[in-house]
Parts: sequence; C-alpha cells; structure tokens
Amino acid sequence: MKNLRLVTRLPQQLQLQLGGETLVASAIDAERRRAFFASSVNFIYTVQLPATSAQGQQPLPWSKITAQHSDVEEVVLEPGDCIVAMDYLMERESLLLGSSAGCLLLYNVEEKTTEVVGRLEGGVNTIASSPDGALLSVTTGLGQLLVITQDWEVLFEASLDPHDATIGDIDSTGCQIRSSISWRGDGKYFATLGALDGAIGPTKLTIWERESGKVHSSSDAKTFMGALLDWMPSGAKVATAHDRRAEGKCPLIVFYEKNGLERSHFSIDEPAEVAIHALKWNCNSEILAALVSSEQHDVIKIWSCRNNHWYLKHELRYTKEERVKFFWDPTKPMHLICWTQGGQVIIHRFAWTTAVSETSVALVIDGSHVLVTPLNLGLMPPPMSLFHLAFPCAVNEVSFVSSNSKTHLAAYLSNGSLCVLELPAPDSWEEFEGNRINVDPCCSGFTLDNCMHLAWIDTHTLIGICCHSERCCSTPSGSSETSNLVHKHDSLFSITEIELVRSEDSVPGSVISSGWQARVSKKVPMQSSVIGVSQNPAKKGSAFIQISGGRIVEYCSSLNLLKMSAQFNEVDSDHGFPAACPWMTAVLCHENGMAQPFLFGLDDNSNLYMGKRLLSNNCSSFTFYSSAYGTTERVMSHLLVTTKKDLLFIVDINEIFLKDNEVTVDSHVSSHPRGKQSKEHITVWEKGAKLVGVLHGDEAAVIMQTTRGNLECTYPRKLVLVSIVQALAQRRFKDAMDMVRRHRIDFNIIVDYCGCNVFIKLAEDFVKQVNNLSHITEFVCSMKNSNSSSKLYEAYMSFPDHSADSMVDNECNKVTSVLMAVGKALEEQMEESSSRELCVLTTLARSEPPLLEESLNRIKAIRELELLGVDDARRKLYPSAEESLKHLLWLTDTEAVFGAALGLYDLNLAAIVALNSQKDPKEFLPFLKSLECLPPAVMRYTIDLRLGRYESALRNIVSAGNEYHEDCMKLLNANPQLFPLGLQLFNESDKRNEILEAWGDHLSEEKCFGDAALTYQCCLSYQKSLKAYRACGDWKGVFTVAGLLELEKEEITQLAHELCDEFQALGKPGDAARVALEYCSDAERGVSYYITAREWEEALRVAYMLSRHDLVGTIRDAALDCAASLISEYQEGLLKVGKYVARYVAVRQRRLSLAAKLQSEDRFMDVEDDSVSEVSTSFSEMSAYTTRSTKESSASVISSSASKSRGARRQKKGGKIRAGSPGEEMALVEHLKGMALTDGAEHELKNLLVVLIQLGKEETARQVQQAADSFEVSQRAAVKLSEDTVCNDKVDENVHTLEHYIRMLRAHGSGHSETGSWRIKALSPP
Repeated sequence: MKNLRLVTRLPQQLQLQLGGETLVASAIDAERRRAFFASSVNFIYTVQLPATSAQGQQPLPWSKITAQHSDVEEVVLEPGDCIVAMDYLMERESLLLGSSAGCLLLYNVEEKTTEVVGRLEGGVNTIASSPDGALLSVTTGLGQLLVITQDWEVLFEASLDPHDATIGDIDSTGCQIRSSISWRGDGKYFATLGALDGAIGPTKLTIWERESGKVHSSSDAKTFMGALLDWMPSGAKVATAHDRRAEGKCPLIVFYEKNGLERSHFSIDEPAEVAIHALKWNCNSEILAALVSSEQHDVIKIWSCRNNHWYLKHELRYTKEERVKFFWDPTKPMHLICWTQGGQVIIHRFAWTTAVSETSVALVIDGSHVLVTPLNLGLMPPPMSLFHLAFPCAVNEVSFVSSNSKTHLAAYLSNGSLCVLELPAPDSWEEFEGNRINVDPCCSGFTLDNCMHLAWIDTHTLIGICCHSERCCSTPSGSSETSNLVHKHDSLFSITEIELVRSEDSVPGSVISSGWQARVSKKVPMQSSVIGVSQNPAKKGSAFIQISGGRIVEYCSSLNLLKMSAQFNEVDSDHGFPAACPWMTAVLCHENGMAQPFLFGLDDNSNLYMGKRLLSNNCSSFTFYSSAYGTTERVMSHLLVTTKKDLLFIVDINEIFLKDNEVTVDSHVSSHPRGKQSKEHITVWEKGAKLVGVLHGDEAAVIMQTTRGNLECTYPRKLVLVSIVQALAQRRFKDAMDMVRRHRIDFNIIVDYCGCNVFIKLAEDFVKQVNNLSHITEFVCSMKNSNSSSKLYEAYMSFPDHSADSMVDNECNKVTSVLMAVGKALEEQMEESSSRELCVLTTLARSEPPLLEESLNRIKAIRELELLGVDDARRKLYPSAEESLKHLLWLTDTEAVFGAALGLYDLNLAAIVALNSQKDPKEFLPFLKSLECLPPAVMRYTIDLRLGRYESALRNIVSAGNEYHEDCMKLLNANPQLFPLGLQLFNESDKRNEILEAWGDHLSEEKCFGDAALTYQCCLSYQKSLKAYRACGDWKGVFTVAGLLELEKEEITQLAHELCDEFQALGKPGDAARVALEYCSDAERGVSYYITAREWEEALRVAYMLSRHDLVGTIRDAALDCAASLISEYQEGLLKVGKYVARYVAVRQRRLSLAAKLQSEDRFMDVEDDSVSEVSTSFSEMSAYTTRSTKESSASVISSSASKSRGARRQKKGGKIRAGSPGEEMALVEHLKGMALTDGAEHELKNLLVVLIQLGKEETARQVQQAADSFEVSQRAAVKLSEDTVCNDKVDENVHTLEHYIRMLRAHGSGHSETGSWRIKALSPP
C-alpha cells in the first residue's frame, strides 16, 4: 500500500550548437555524477548532475529554466557519418562511440581526444558494457554480435539469432537489423533481441553465456515489439514487449526467465495502436518504466509489482515533437533522467510514500484507478479493495482530507487536470463495497502541468507545487479568473493555490464526483526546489513547505505570503531539518499541556529528525499513533519507527520531549542480549517490512507491508495497554473490557489502574456498561489480591500509585472488596435472572477467603422455595438449588463446601452437598446420622471441632451443661488460646479457679514462669506460684510468696540457703550475695559472692559497713590477683593484635601485587578470589591463631568464669581463621574488630580500678589502666588501618603500619573509645 510520489523535478535546457541539431544518444558516469549526450551532428554535451548531498545541504544549482552552459566537444567523423550509440567506460574514463558507418571510437572525456579502435561492417547498432566493465558487447546493422575486451580483442562473434537464416541474407536485401543487448546483474549472462527494421514477424529472445559465447537458451518465436529488452538487475527475469496489433490488442509486457521460458506478463491497458519504444528497470529491480507512444503524445509509464499485481504508479507525458527518451540513474534507484531531442534534460526524483492516510484510509494508485479501503472496517489483501475510483486517465497523486462527517479526495491526473470527490464519513463506506465510482475532472480554465505535492489546507482549498517550463503556461491569456496573477517570473517553482466550489448542494451521505469548479486563487513564486508539503494541523489555510537543504517555510493562505519558520513559531526556532527529508509529516503533539504542531522528517540516509533533533540514525519507516478517542482534533501520542535491523520501536512522544539532549530510539539494541525478546522493541517477522499505517484509538493496530506486498496487522502490547488505560481514564468500562478480552490482558488492570477504592465506587457503572454476565464472570474469576498488572506491564507503562489509598474495610482484601461491590451492583443494576444469580454466587465463591456460608444460605433459600412448592414468576427467574449447588462446587473445593454446609448446622443441606460432590455415602451418611442423634448443643460442638472452630465449640459445650464440663476442660487444655474466653463464659469461682490453675500449668510447660506464677496467685495456688518464681530465678517473688504462705523463720532461712546455692550454680553470684546478706546474715559468704561477681565496690562497701577488716583484706588480695591477671591478659592481647595486623598487611600486599600482575596480562577479570587467596599459603606463623595458655594463680581461680566467658564470646564472634582460605583477609578484619572491649568488661575494669585506689594500691591500678589503654588503642588503630586499606588498591609500607596509626590516634586524642568512661583521670600518664 504505497504510492510513488514525485519529490522534485529539475529541468535543464542545453544550448545546442546548430540549428536543427537533435540529441540521439546518452550515457552516464555514476561515479562523478555527470551525463553525456551525443547529438545528430556529432557534438558531445557533458552535464553535471546534482548530487543528493547538494540537494540536501545547499541550494540546487538548477534554479531557472534558461539555457545552461555545458561542456561541448565535437567529434570529427567522415562526411555523412554520425554517432548512433554510446556507452561510458569507467576504467578508461572515456566514451565508446559507435557510428552509423561502423566506426568504434574511444573519446577521452578529460583529454578531449578521439581514437578509432575498430570498424564494423553494417554500422554499429548497440553498445553495452558488462556490469564489471571488463567486456563490451556490440551489435551491427547486419545482425552480428561481437564481445570485445577492454584491450579491443574479440572474444567471440556470432549471429544474433543463429537459428534464423534470414539474418544472413540482410546484406543482399539492404535492410538493417534493430537489436538490443542487456546484461544480467552478475555479468554471467546477457540477452539479445534483434528484428528487421520496420518488419513485424516472429523472432526469438536469446540468452548467451559470457565465458564460452555459446547460446544458453532461447525463447519461442514471438512477435516482439521492436528490439525492446532489459534484464532485471537482480537477475530474476528479462522484460520484453509483445506486439499484438494484428490481434487488435494493446502491447503486452512479458517477462522471461534465464531458460527462455515465459514467466508472467501484464497488459499496459492502452489502445492497440500504441507502441512501446523503451523498457528500463531501475537499479534495485523494484520499478519498471516504459516509453509508450500514441498519436497524441509520448508517455513514460512507471510500474511496480506487489502480490503478483503490476500497479501503474506514475505517468510522465510529453509531446510528440519532444521525442523524449529516458534512463535510470545506475546508483540512485529513484532518480529518472529524461531528455528530449531539443536538448531539455529533466531529472525526476521519486519516493515511495504510504498510501494510508492519517484517518487509516488506504488510497492505492493503480493507473486510472484509485483503490480505496478503510482499514478500520477491514484489512483486505492487495490488490483487493473495498471499492475503487475510476478517473479519465492515469492518476499521479492523490490527497485526502476528512472533516466532521465528510471526506474529500483530490487527484492530479497525468494530463494536468484535477479531479475532486466528496464522500461521506468512512464508517458508512460498507455500502460502497465492490462499487466503481467514476470521477469527472473539475471545470476549470487551466491545466496543472508538472504539479507536485498536492495538499489540502482546508476542505475547499488545495495547494500544489508547479514546475514551469518553456512549453507550459498556467492559464490561457485573457482568463478572467486569474487576471490578477503575475505570469512573468524567473522562478522555476511556484506555489499554486486552488479554490474549489460545488455547482450544486450535496445530499447527506451521498457521493459527489462531478460538478466541481476550480480556480487558481494565488501563485507564490519559489526560488528553491520544494522537497515536501504537509498541512499544518493546528491552523486552517496553512501548510509547512520544505525547500532544499531541509529548510521549512509556512504558507498562509490568508496572508498571501511565506514566513520563515523561525519567525512564525516562537516555541521552537529549530523547525527546519539538518538535511533534506523527502518523507515529512506535521502532527499535533501535546507539550506542556498544549497541542502544538511538530515536524518529523526522514532523509535518504535513514536519519529520522524532529526538527533539528536526531531521533534515530537507522530508520526505515515511521508513522504515528493517537490514543485519543472520539475527538475531532487528533493529537499524536506515540511515534512508531522501524529500523534497518527489522525492529519496531514504539516511543511515547512525551519521552522525546523530556529528553533535551540528542536521543536515538534504537540506542539500546547493541546492549540487548541476543535471542531474548525485549519489551522495548518488537522484532519484525519478515525482513524489509515497513510501516504503512495504524488504527488509532481503541483499535491500537499497526499495519505493515512486506516486500512481497502482503499486509500484516499486529497489536503491540504497549499500544493496547495505552488504549485500555485511556478508556479507563474516560470511564469507558465496556470498551476497556472488550479490549482486555480481545488481547488477553490481565483483567486486574481494570482495578489496579483505577485503584481499588475508586473502582468500588464505580462498580455500578462498570456493571451497567459491561451489561454482559459472561464477561463479568470472567472478570470476577480473574481477580487477584496482588497488584499483578503493574508487575506484568511495568516495562510498557507506569501505573499510578494507589498505596496511599486506604481500603474501605481494613479486614477485607482487594479481591473480597471488589467482588462484594460487583455482587451488590449486579443485584441493583441487572434484572433478576438465573444467570445473574449464578454470577452473584461466583462473586461469593471467588472471594478470599470464599464466602461459602453466604453462598449456601442463598442456595438454601432457593431450596426452601422449592420445598414449599411456590410457582410464581419470580421463582422462575432463579436457577434450581441443584444447579446453583453444582455451580458452587465447580468453583470451589468440594470439601470446603461440605464443611461450610456443616457449619450451618443443616444436616440435610450437608447431605445434598455430599451427594453432588460424589462423596462415598458409606463415609458421610453414618457421620451425619451420628450427629443427628446428639443433642443440638453437642451436635454443634462436634461440628465445630471437626471444622476447627474452637471458640464456637467452647461456647456450644458450655451451653450443653455441667455434665460436659470435663469435655470443656479438655478443649481448653488442647487449645490454650481459649483460656481468656473460658474465664469469660464461667461465673462460678471454683470453675474459674480450675481454669486459672490449668492455664498456669500450661504457662509453666511453656517456660513462661513469671506469668505462670501470677496466674497461680489469681487462683490462690501459692505453692505452685513459689515453685514458678524459683524456676525463673526471681528471689524477690519467692520471698514474697513465702510471706503469703506465712512460713516460719527457719523455713525461710533454709529457703535462702537453697536459693544461694541455686543462684551460684546459675552464674548469678550477685543475686546470691544479696540473699546471703539479707536473709542468711552470712557476711563472709556474701562478700565472697560479690568477689566472684567482680562487684568490687559493693564487696568493699559491705565489709566496711559490717566493720569486718578481715574481709577487707580478703578483698585486697583478690583484687591484686585479678589486676595481675588482667595485666597479663592485656599484654597477650597486645601481642595478638600486632600479629594479626602483620598477617593482614602481608596478605593484602600479596593480593594487590598478584592482581596488578594479572591485570597487566589482561586476565584479571577471569581470576577467582580463591586463586588469589591460595597464593598466600606461603606465609608462615600460623601459630598466631592459636590461643596461648595463661599462668594459673589463685586470682585466676577466682576470675576464671568471667575470663573464660569473655574468651568464649570473643572466639565465637571472631570465628576461625583459616590461613590461605578465600575469606582470610576479611576474617582477619572481623577478628580485629571482635577484640574490642565490651561494655561489661569496661564496667568491671573501672570497678577494679576504683577499689584498688580505695585500698591504697594506686601503682597497681596505674599499671592495670596502662595495660588496658595500650591494648584498646592498639586494637582501635588496627581496625582503622584495616578499614583504610581494605578498599584501597595500594599499601604503603611506611604509612600503613600499626605504630603509625597508634601515634596518629594518640595525637588526635581519638585513642579513647567514644564511651571511654572507664579510665581514671588521676591514673592517666602525663
């Protein structure tokens, strides 16, 4: 679905040297962009062709149609001899000329010299070089074929048709053979076709082998039209023409294969009298052009094939006097160069444009027909269409505009006339299916010769770009309606504005294809070539015009002038493109909340621009999608881009505006893993497929066309989600539901996007709009508690944050809340019916947890109506109880439904559920009969126990009476969480005490002795309370309860002695000391316990309080022994810190040196940490990690428990360090950190220092403090050193030392810990 649009038409008039001189032959130098023309009087004209870069970046060199000065050189031949054939030899930079007398001449273009290289009998007819330029093939007027090398050696010579005997008799008859040669693209074969000049008869197409010169194949004898022949550059087929004038039919273009067999053909749809004079493929084998001559004019017809159908895409008409000829540019497939015998050279540049309009209407040009298909009504495979428009002659360009309920189409025909058609809205075009609508030309007094870029600027005004030439004029002189126009100007191009009016009023819904009148209202000259025209979507009567270099001007009909883009648009001064963009579109986009027009363009180098911003450097096609629904102003929301790597990108327009810097839509492709599907782009299923259109709004479809012509319609997930969100934002729930079902999107998106609270409020609107119980049931069954939609589709779009929204009921989850709201809306909005009741049951069954009891109550109500035999109209609106029950069983677990039926205490309903759930009657019938025999309360209790409803079971068994109290206690003991409820249900004190005692026993079993002791006290069970207090070590509670028990003094003393022994065994010497002093009055024992607990100050206080100087001496001796032990321990720790630091620095240095070595060999990234650590095993001193035994002393016996516990804690925290292991380095760091003094150790240390000073042992205290200080500062310095080097890639042997860090910490005063309150200032060194 593409049309061939004429982008530029650049004419040039050569200044011929002599009167009556005509051009007869042409050749082209593709490398240096120049064309050569030979004239009838042997002049060679050289014309420089404009390059693409010149067209894109600079003003065109051809600006006026005056005679251009070109290089002219005369070739001297014998009198009466003239040039008849010519070809350019790139390697020699020369022209090979062939004359009518048979001379072969080599003309050096640079040196202007001519050399005769050969002479052929019968005259030269055709010259064609091979694609690689190594060989030359020449045919003569006598029908001889010669293949010559670049050194002018003849490889072989043969007759054009070895099987035709008449060719050998040509010399005697005096007739000439007209022939043609065409090489295959790879140069392995070439084809020839020859025929007697002026004779009509069967001939054969011959295929020759390059190397051997043998005939590879030949076709059947056919009546070919002259010697027309051209081999497709891709090598697939050879194009020829069959003459069918004898049959009264028009010529037929026929395609042959390499084996000489006919492959396909098509008719040119012209009168039988016409003749085809030339056939030419463009260089990419996509387009076939033919020169067709009739009595009135010569026409260059251009065809393209899609889906095995040949579309006539364009016609270029010339007069008979011009005797036009043409050739395709050998390197630029869309450049067609025409030249006339009078010296006019015209370069036509074409471009493929999509035939699908912004309103998704396909308008495919096919000769004099336009195939019309509204894609929103259906996707018809080309060349089929919904209906077609028939015009008087071939259509060159169409323009389409839609406004309100009408659409207008304008067509520019090859004869220069204009046709206009008015149609109703595309939604009503189904009635035109299969119709042919004839369209008449507009009534006007002018013809639009060489018109391009036809565009609507409002519903009754067109503009077009006209290219003027000497032979054309805009209007006849004296035309009244254009008398105000200026006809004399030097500009090559002009903007022509055409006003359209109807002679009669239209009938709504009808087609108006005649009665249109057109007049030229304005003409504005242009000084530069026009590349493209696009209507300004934001302003009526305005259009953006792109001129050479990518510059943009705006045409305003009301102002009758042109404004440069920088002047008319204050929003963006960079409206123009950096290069010429043949594919240009102006669209409305939202920026900062305002709809503004933006220009997008694609140049020949696959660069896609928005103004001067580069969006992609690998673009092959682009289009736009609008998510707007039901609006007349279509604002585009997404840009769709296909790349040469066959990837489809869908980019939000807002994302482009948010990024101020240069952005490429396919920049991340290189980093994406191969073979994995990306959510950022879609892989195009067929190579070379391009975008042709989209379906906007809720359709969210992308239409692509393959190189073969097939149409493919896809629905990208990103656009589908955008359309669903748009529908939800506009509260169009029915449309959103239809899209969710059609594209298999998670139904949760409807709730997740709106928010649970918002959707609950809109549940009635949702049910009312959807109005389909089957669809609502699908929605209900798909609900999930989690916000699954945002997780599934977060890569495509962002969801609003509803986390701040509070639920209607905190106890209800999303599923239950939504389904309850939907169920309520169903009962209020939908009429009563069997389907509605089943849908309501679905909402109850799908809740989380399922509301089975409520569902069964509804079924129970239906069953009761059935049992009563009620036969009214309302009863008939509900399903049967059996149907409802089966529906419920299908939705949920049958065991859960059976349990819910039991929970209603309805044994008959439970039996029905069991029967319908295919349970074994031998299992459930005895159980139900046993329940039926029980008292009601006991039956309910039994059912509750089965269902695990223990609170209800407790209430029921309590209501059963005192004879079931034993069962009640069993239930409480089995379910301790029921004890509070049990206390609430009983008022009798004896039963409450029994429950409390049982509760206390349970707490004791759970080791909750404190709570158990208090519970026992509530039921006056003091002995058990005393036992519980002793179990938890609460000596205060023990003696309090002993008082409540009114124990004797001896019993209390005995109890105190027992507690002292227990606390000493439990490692609580402090508590044992207080009990011994307060309840046993044993000072020696109490002070001994305080010394064991290292509570030195308390021990000394008690000794002085009791005036026991002997105990003071005991405390002094123990304190001195402890001080000596600590000094030794701190000195040993200091040595360990030094060894750990040395080992750490060595391991770190070794690791860094090995890493540097591996990195220098470019192998560092492939080495595991294990291999680095294994190298460190060469280090010795593994004994540094063993614990050295300390010297035993009397003090060590006293402090053994505390020192051992500290050592155990330290060893447990640090863990084992394995030398050479992968984690050795970090283990050393963690071990150094674990050697820090704990809070308990600091408290014990300060306690000891205070007592030593109080006992007069100041020097000993100073030694202890100095040892502890040295250890702590050394440990903190080691940790600081490790932290500084662990993340550093360099270890300095002079800086990263323990001594340096110790000095640094002491200098900054940070050697003391942050909480460092254990130091005694009086003991600090100076």
